[in-house]
Amino acid sequence: MKHFTIDNLKKIENEVHLKQSKANIIAVSKTFQTDHILPLINYGHVHFGENKVQEALNKWENLKSKYDNIKLHFVGKLQTNKVKHILPIVDYIHSVDNLKLAKKIFEEQTKKKLRPKIFIQINFDNEIQKSGISEEGLYEFFNVCKNSYDLNVIGIMCLPPNNGKSAMYFSRMRELKKKYNFHELSMGMSNDYLEAIDCGSSFLRIGSKIFGPRG
Repeated sequence: MKHFTIDNLKKIENEVHLKQSKANIIAVSKTFQTDHILPLINYGHVHFGENKVQEALNKWENLKSKYDNIKLHFVGKLQTNKVKHILPIVDYIHSVDNLKLAKKIFEEQTKKKLRPKIFIQINFDNEIQKSGISEEGLYEFFNVCKNSYDLNVIGIMCLPPNNGKSAMYFSRMRELKKKYNFHELSMGMSNDYLEAIDCGSSFLRIGSKIFGPRG
């Protein structure tokens, strides 16, 4: 019997297509185990995301050794002491939010001869409970990441304030992308991905809309 996650993914794929977007859908599988993930892999889906290092290692070290086309995205808060563990299995890191972390990634990617694709996390309105770089500090931070630490920064990411105005922040992301010539935008989750597509998102981080509610 076909797994319901495939039907959910197909609906989102169709919505992306109808909006004439080429956005990549990252299936964020946090708290869901391999039996939920494998149907999507067998269907041909490539982009998956996790937000906790240990959970990512437990699930994906084995899966990535079997399916070498998988692109794994780390989308959660990354602590510097976990970088050495996660770097060998991730292709993208969406949450670079401070210079200490940027330096650690540089050190580990040099040791391991790896070069993950990096998003800088933007913190709009300087929300205390969220990590990220301010709009005003983005240019300087980006230059250090690129020129001092040789990070492969491809774009910016945001978690907009939970105030029902996601589209406004996504528009600001689009302007920052244009201003600093970033290639990619990581924005849009299960509750606001349609607005993100309208503002040019290239990576949608979707969990519950694909896998269902988390327990």
